[in-house]
Amino acid sequence: MKDIDFGKLPSPCYIVDERLLVKNLETLKSVKERTGCKILLAQKGFSMFSLYPLIRKYLDGTTASSLFEARLGHEEMGGETHIFAPAYRDDEFEEIIKICDHVVFNSFSQWKKFKGKVNSQGRKIECGIRINPEYSEIKTDIYNPCFKNSRLGVTLENFEPDMLEGIDGLHFHTMCEQNSDVLERTIKVVDEKFGKYISQMKWLNFGGGHHITRADYDIETLVRSIMFIREKYGIDVYLEPGEAIALNTGYLVCTVLDTLKNGMDIAILDTSAACHMPDVLEMPYRPEIIGAGKPGEHAYTYRLGGPTCLAGDVIGDYSFKEPLRPGDKLVFCDMAHYTMVKNNTFNGINLPSIASFNELDGIKIIKQFQYEDFKSRLS
Repeated sequence: MKDIDFGKLPSPCYIVDERLLVKNLETLKSVKERTGCKILLAQKGFSMFSLYPLIRKYLDGTTASSLFEARLGHEEMGGETHIFAPAYRDDEFEEIIKICDHVVFNSFSQWKKFKGKVNSQGRKIECGIRINPEYSEIKTDIYNPCFKNSRLGVTLENFEPDMLEGIDGLHFHTMCEQNSDVLERTIKVVDEKFGKYISQMKWLNFGGGHHITRADYDIETLVRSIMFIREKYGIDVYLEPGEAIALNTGYLVCTVLDTLKNGMDIAILDTSAACHMPDVLEMPYRPEIIGAGKPGEHAYTYRLGGPTCLAGDVIGDYSFKEPLRPGDKLVFCDMAHYTMVKNNTFNGINLPSIASFNELDGIKIIKQFQYEDFKSRLS
């Protein structure tokens, strides 16, 4: 198995190893084959559309959170095109129902508002309602769709059974980077609260947040959870992971620009937590670096920071076997998901290049960004 020569990449640069992507996709395909469920790519987590032709060999389509994501999935992936949004814009909805096969509404008021437009489209569009089971095991509120006073989904108290005519399915999304034991407990709550309505549906969408391709993920519990719903109600089940597709498939290659001291050794990189991997600050979390350790684990410990003027643009503290010097390359791991889709050009910092790797073609530089990309977002 060939190693990627990270030294041949521009810096900074995201690169996805297609071999690792296929490994994840094969795992997802096996779940589909064992259960008869359908699995969609949630583009909010991973939208590297140059790889959609590969992904569509394994998955059933895409799900979107906006018109632009829906267009991207429709144009580049094909298959089923699903969409959910907390509320839809009047000036976008006509285009949405021209390209989407499934439209999930966040409230019955949105369903009432747009039902006529859906029915006048002249083709069957599957419609759903997002439910809020008021049960989640997510600890961080910013990622918890069921935290107090959440705007996401219809609670049982606010459910309107008399408005279900024309509704084909229900959708819940209550997980974030979690294992299938959480799903099993969640389904128990969903079934107890909404079972009498699920029995009237064609499908139930389990949403995302399933870490299916993680090494310690319990696939047997996932299979059991899917089959419980399929066998009890005789309906289809959808999963829409984003992170699980790209988990541990990509890297962010960067370069040390300078080193300095202020109470400890500090290294300034040409990549930014704030611009290029914002979840490092938002989650927060500490990404791994190939060959590096935790503070004090190796002889030389550095605080790694980005090139922006934001004081908090700090990636974390890492130790190395040798001192860092300007020009050294560092490789951050697990940088495919929630990086490219969330990055930005704050301070005029350029975006990392985008590349992929496979055994046949080697490194492919897919996209490099220029000043015009920065300027075109402004006016």
